[in-house]
Amino acid sequence: MRIGELARRTGVSQRLLRYYEDQGLLAPIRRTSGYREYAGSDVIVVAHIRNLLAAGLSTATIADVLPCMGSNGVQLIADCPELVEDLLRERARISTSIDTLEAARATLDTIIATAPPSLVTAADL
Repeated sequence: MRIGELARRTGVSQRLLRYYEDQGLLAPIRRTSGYREYAGSDVIVVAHIRNLLAAGLSTATIADVLPCMGSNGVQLIADCPELVEDLLRERARISTSIDTLEAARATLDTIIATAPPSLVTAADL
């Protein structure tokens, strides 16, 4: 299928599909005309990429872990021992970021609490 069809079937823009190709996440066949030709399985690959991005992984990390992942339909499965190590490391990184953001929110809440009530509405909190 051509890029427009893949974009339609996945809901991902053509520009983003080209970006995924540039990052090594997709490898369409190039026709002599220069057009990209995607396999039907690329629809699932794009879904996997989107899931991993939603999980907080960068495209560079996805490029490293995607070849080591299996799937049961749309559900990703960790197939390699080193993959689990990489995913645990990413999970720890995300947890640290969450802790940092929660601390920042708590600091802001403390500062906001010092404001006169007339300046803070329930919608602001």
